[in-house]
Amino acid sequence: MSKIIDGLLYSESHEWVKVDGNVAIIGVSDFAQSEMGEITYVDMPSEGDSLEQGEDFGALESVKAASELYCPVSGKVVAVNEELEDNPGLINEDAYANWIIKVEMNDEGELDSLLGPADYEKIAK
Repeated sequence: MSKIIDGLLYSESHEWVKVDGNVAIIGVSDFAQSEMGEITYVDMPSEGDSLEQGEDFGALESVKAASELYCPVSGKVVAVNEELEDNPGLINEDAYANWIIKVEMNDEGELDSLLGPADYEKIAK
């Protein structure tokens, strides 16, 4: 069974969000990385890019598949995890320790549309 962390919010497209003030730290869930298999490439936006909730912001590529990443909140990208450029497999090692982007949120109310751990567990099967 996939690991689901309390204290995080989740999107139906399997991204997780950790809120730190007005910044959303965004990664991909353990369920998603396990479904992908060995991740070989992470496509990420650039710092300063503006994203809308639900907009694709990159992709994960693995030996099995490619999957778009969708931004769970609107805002400006303030950081990208550059470690993933050289070592995308870090997501397989620990999907929750290895965030993908950080977004300064435009509207924290968008967080209300995300799932809590119990609701996410129902779809992460």
